[in-house]
Amino acid sequence: MPYINIRITDEEVSRTQKTQLIHGVTQLLVDILNKDPATTHVVIDVVPTDNWGVGGKPVSLLRQQPTADH
Repeated sequence: MPYINIRITDEEVSRTQKTQLIHGVTQLLVDILNKDPATTHVVIDVVPTDNWGVGGKPVSLLRQQPTADH
């Protein structure tokens, strides 16, 4: 019984996109590991950007900073 946990930041991911992720990851396990999709569990955790850090800073602050390209 495979269990896959996907964690993404809360940035307007639609229900359709989540459905596509669940289907795609399930199909990947079917194709590569020959797993039964009926027993494959996929959980998507949506994390607020204030609770996700990169490089010592919350993503919410990083999104507010100008990029090096501008």
